[in-house]
Amino acid sequence: MLAGECLVFVEVRYRAPNRFGRAAFTVGPHKQRKLAKAAAVFLASSPFYQRHSTRFDVVGVDRDANNRISIEWLVDAFRPGSR
Repeated sequence: MLAGECLVFVEVRYRAPNRFGRAAFTVGPHKQRKLAKAAAVFLASSPFYQRHSTRFDVVGVDRDANNRISIEWLVDAFRPGSR
């Protein structure tokens, strides 16, 4: 998705019930590396987007025991290669 001149890669996670933590925080280092690699492949095959800045967002969708849904959008959730 484009947000202005920034190409945004969005990972959506769902968790029900959320008693073991919120869905948005389940994107660990291994998954981050996989997402970064997928983004690199996409950018290598899409010259138009190579001139855009990029960011990685995570959207967490949680359902509690009462079937209430909450959505959390973490903008710029991680940066590949940083800790």
